[in-house]
Amino acid sequence: MPCYLITTLPPLSHLTPNNSLSSPRYFCFSHAAASSSSSSSHIHLAKTSLPLTMRRRRGSRRSRSATASDESVASVSTDDDKRVGPDVATLLRRFWKVAAPYWSSEDKVQARLRLAAVFALTLGTTGISVGFNFLGRDFYNALANNDQEQFMKQLLYYLGGFATGIPFFVLRDYARETLSLRWRSWMTTYYMKRYFKNRTFYKIQSQSIIDNPDQRIVDDLSAFTGTALSFSLTFFNAAIDLISFSNILYGIYPPLFVVLIVYSLGGTAISIFLGKGLVNLNFMQEKKEADFRYGLVRVRENAESIAFYGGEESELQLLIDRFKRAFENLSELLISSRNLEFFTNGYRYIIQVLPAAVVASMFFSGKIEFGVINQSVSAFNHILSDFSLIVYQFQAISAFSAVIDRLGEFDDLLDGNESSILSKHESTEGIKIAFRELWDPLSSNGSTLQSEPKKLLEVQSLTLRAPRSRNILFTDLTLEITNKDHLLVMGPSGSGKTSFLRALAGLWNSGSGTIIYYINGIRQPSDAAANESAKSIDNSLEAQDEELIQSSKYRRLGGIFFLPQKPYMVLGTLRQQLLYPTWTDDLLLSSDKPEKKGSLPFLSRGSNTNDAMEKPTMPTSDDLMKVLQSVRLGDILSRFKGLDAIYEWSSVLSLGEQQRLAFARLLLSKPKLLLLDESTSALDDENEAHLYRQIEQAGITYISIGHRKTLLKYHNRVLHIKKSNSDDIGSTSNWSVMPVSQTSEAIEETTSSA
Repeated sequence: MPCYLITTLPPLSHLTPNNSLSSPRYFCFSHAAASSSSSSSHIHLAKTSLPLTMRRRRGSRRSRSATASDESVASVSTDDDKRVGPDVATLLRRFWKVAAPYWSSEDKVQARLRLAAVFALTLGTTGISVGFNFLGRDFYNALANNDQEQFMKQLLYYLGGFATGIPFFVLRDYARETLSLRWRSWMTTYYMKRYFKNRTFYKIQSQSIIDNPDQRIVDDLSAFTGTALSFSLTFFNAAIDLISFSNILYGIYPPLFVVLIVYSLGGTAISIFLGKGLVNLNFMQEKKEADFRYGLVRVRENAESIAFYGGEESELQLLIDRFKRAFENLSELLISSRNLEFFTNGYRYIIQVLPAAVVASMFFSGKIEFGVINQSVSAFNHILSDFSLIVYQFQAISAFSAVIDRLGEFDDLLDGNESSILSKHESTEGIKIAFRELWDPLSSNGSTLQSEPKKLLEVQSLTLRAPRSRNILFTDLTLEITNKDHLLVMGPSGSGKTSFLRALAGLWNSGSGTIIYYINGIRQPSDAAANESAKSIDNSLEAQDEELIQSSKYRRLGGIFFLPQKPYMVLGTLRQQLLYPTWTDDLLLSSDKPEKKGSLPFLSRGSNTNDAMEKPTMPTSDDLMKVLQSVRLGDILSRFKGLDAIYEWSSVLSLGEQQRLAFARLLLSKPKLLLLDESTSALDDENEAHLYRQIEQAGITYISIGHRKTLLKYHNRVLHIKKSNSDDIGSTSNWSVMPVSQTSEAIEETTSSA
């Protein structure tokens, strides 16, 4: 019996672990004896590459991305290890919720046109594959019949098919990748806007609601868009394949079609059974690797403190412990993957001989030619790969399911739908914050300012609770701050001084009461609007828009400025440090280069300033140099080569220099009301006195938190808060407001307890 050499190409199921979403894969002929691929006589270019080991590719990418969740310590709890994955209905709901917004967004026209183009090109590549199926039949018939003339003719057809078909596959993959990038870009801006809206980023961080939100924005969004498109094209391609090749296979030998269906359904059921734990393991691997990475980031950011403490061994053990948890989870993941691959590899190799074995009797009896065997094998592999997507891609599907789960959880939280999580941290009641205007509604034009002293802040019956423990810090605090009325908040450590500032900033809303800010520049009302406001001003609190109240920019442009104990140093130049945050938008807009052709509109910067607010004019370079001199940082310009030098400012500047730089920021912003949280704690008495003189001369009213007795001379009144006692918190007040001259006993108690 003569021997025939059949050259083959691997179908979709034979993508290697090195495949990635961004790398289109083309296949060449290989000898059947040396290849692990199943028989196929056509150029199998119509399949869309899928990430069989997406978790491995993502793992390498994770090593290049910093994750930032300060509460990721909680991620090593045993509760996480017992996490139960979501059901199929929840995954489908979350997939739709995450995927749908883009296709109805402002970019929907481009998105839909590009998607239609991708599907059209995919349809074209499927048609090309069908043509190669018939070319392969005639090619091998000529080879089997020793017909050299027909063989050369079919070879030329093959070469022509290459020249015609390859551009379709290249353009299809390029169109898919550009659409994926566009989709990811839109989703990144969409999620980041919601992440920063209403200080959600602060709530997630301070209350440890979910782990590693940065990883979900960077890595999970990238994986979601690329994989979602690839899977969509694969399922679309599978449907077209079934229509195109089922007729071919059924026409050759109907029993072979029945064998195919039974074989694929059985393989799918077994794969689901063997791989049912992979989704949760992939979810946990993403989390544990991110936690380990963040541990290393923390060492880099706190290197000096760790060195002073001599904590190298402790940090090493903590990091090894985090890596050990990632290692243990990955070991379980590899075991589950190994068990699944035992089956999938066997499933894959059996099909090399199964279709030929079924139709061999017809060839031996002379009912079909040898080329028909090759054609039946090709059609069988095409259809089987379509029916067996779950078998071949189960690891990719499980990794994608973990991505959907993490993004869906994040999306639910950003929408405020995760009531089971939020209810643990936030009360249904809350502290109300409102803004009122410093104009007299009874005047003729509504623009006359209040007579002196102007009221700047009013606190009404404020009861404050710690968000997590729900402990009461103080009750029924009531006070007013007027122009030039400087208040010092004192008390023992843990009494709630900084918590009071958090409540004033809107960072904490656990408790009850009302905080009213009186600011300039909200709007210039008409006479009718002024009269209407006069009638409803007492009821205005409930009508305030929540997003407006929570807007830091609205509060800041209204003349209210907060200064924390440890200043935030932005990434950028010294100029950006000084202009942050008031003129950051203006600085970025002024430095923007002309947009390149094809740039995305939703990635363009635009001014977010509320048009109704009056924003100060951006300082000039001379103004910046003068303010540095006024806070005694004039030498910083020569040390760091001017205003446009870029350094890691939190590392190259001492804490005292950072605090003085923060004072330079506020002097440039010229607020009406300033709230300081031990903002001079790293300064000597002389520099502290100098900075307080500067803000006093600038006409700024301030509220300070501090322990030092030296602060008393810069303030008119003192709010003293004692530590709360759960036994008598309801019967007696643990706070008092008094003039500075009457605070000697309270100060002695504060300094002895601090």
